[in-house]
Amino acid sequence: MTLKDGYHAFDFAELSPRDAYKIMIGTIVPRPIAWVTTVSPDGVVNAAPYSFFNCLSADPPILALGVENKPDRSLKDTAYNIRMTECFTVNIVDRANVEAMAVTAAGVAPEIDELELAGLTAAPGERVACPRIAEAPVAFECERYLGIAVSSAREIILGRIVRAHIREDIINPANYHSDHEKLDALGRMGGDGYAGTSDYFDLPTPSVQKALSRLNGL
Repeated sequence: MTLKDGYHAFDFAELSPRDAYKIMIGTIVPRPIAWVTTVSPDGVVNAAPYSFFNCLSADPPILALGVENKPDRSLKDTAYNIRMTECFTVNIVDRANVEAMAVTAAGVAPEIDELELAGLTAAPGERVACPRIAEAPVAFECERYLGIAVSSAREIILGRIVRAHIREDIINPANYHSDHEKLDALGRMGGDGYAGTSDYFDLPTPSVQKALSRLNGL
């Protein structure tokens, strides 16, 4: 680490994975939360939240999950189930469900149904053989598109969205616009922190002419 012009400079080649993780989760914020539901080959429902998550493409509709492996480098239940069943569902976490979401983050045994543990309802998938969380405001049914083992410690999973379930008061089906206040989604901060989407403002993109005018001080 060096200090220059008021900035700490960190060379990631010199950081431990844990220290790199702490820098990233404390500064790449807020991160959307994928509340992922899967089913094991034996039919046990699994649910777990992941904040290394985002949408990558609309054509085709692709989202991505970063799933860390267990300390012994074996696959977590989510990654294993997706690999075996080729499907999963991403549920969006809102403020009303944050405590239930936290329960599903506990490292319970694979044979325990996290939805039942958290008092949540499994709604059957319509395009995939995997349930969504009925209490979640939004859910995306996904087929496994690609898995990328970036190291022995982590896998990036790409999913192709095949169906979305969005609570009727959130989205306008005439223009597909969503109401962020009704959605009330949460994002992940560093440590145990969360942030809501209520801190919101509009800022239109300026025209090219207006942007270039800044060069002339106009």
